[in-house]
Amino acid sequence: MINNDNILFREANLKEVDCVMQIIRSCTLDMISKKIYQWNEKYPNLQTFINDINNKKLYVLELNSELIGCVSITLEMDEFYKKIKWISQTDKNMYVHRLAVHPKYQGNGYAKLIMNFIEKKAITHTCMSVRLDTFSINNKNNIFYSKLGYQKLGQIYFRDQSDMPFNCYEKPLK
Repeated sequence: MINNDNILFREANLKEVDCVMQIIRSCTLDMISKKIYQWNEKYPNLQTFINDINNKKLYVLELNSELIGCVSITLEMDEFYKKIKWISQTDKNMYVHRLAVHPKYQGNGYAKLIMNFIEKKAITHTCMSVRLDTFSINNKNNIFYSKLGYQKLGQIYFRDQSDMPFNCYEKPLK
């Protein structure tokens, strides 16, 4: 948990799912306005976040008691990642999904704060690396993860979201 006077990073609860969806809708519309078709009305959806909360995978970022961001983290590798040639040859890794910071708070270091928390959490779980994917057309995200030391290793496709690929990244922690 990050608790930095006015910043709190913690596990989400079901009462917050509507607020999380407002953040996601705002991010989706913002990306679409920039011709980045990473998310849409099918994904990510309400049930995805309900499942994340019920499985204790969803975390939220609060600023002065207002939810401004969210992310899902898990130790389980999804099937679609199995085709990637990962750096760490272990099943002890942390996976990042659906990282979002409300557009009016973007550019202030909150995504980096979230990623630092995830990396520290991964280390406490003795993970060898952190893995994630981001839309290949989303240059801002691709540059962001590269600057944090993540290495692009391959691409996967989510046809319900786009015909364009998603880049897979990994950062070894040891």
